[in-house]
Amino acid sequence: MTWAYKEESRRWLVQAQDELADADDLRRRGRFYLALFHFQQAAEKALKAYLYLTLRSREDVFTTHSLEDLLQKVRALDRDFREVKGAKKLDEYAIQTRYPDSLPGHIPSRYFDDPEEAEEAMRLAKGVVELVERKIEQITP
Repeated sequence: MTWAYKEESRRWLVQAQDELADADDLRRRGRFYLALFHFQQAAEKALKAYLYLTLRSREDVFTTHSLEDLLQKVRALDRDFREVKGAKKLDEYAIQTRYPDSLPGHIPSRYFDDPEEAEEAMRLAKGVVELVERKIEQITP
């Protein structure tokens, strides 16, 4: 494994960790639409951090933004990722939380108002990020 892959993986993981923390802050402040989006982003970036260490082609990592697709890739490499069940639900927040035309008749900043939904998204994203942290630590002690 080259230094470049390790460094790039670390950069993506740090971004995922920061986004998770920022999303949780937004959740606590009641800015649920932004929190939901950033929880999805944190999980996506964490999975890409893991893939940087296990795949040798940038195209293999960046052909998708879908957690479902990324989870499929990482599960093919490591069965432990089956424990983050339900994380693909976060894909629902990648577009709908940002664009009014994705929610006909609604405004995302007003539509997403459920603290329990945001709490669930936080748990899902946190599960992904923490698993990736453990896996990367095992690969690059």
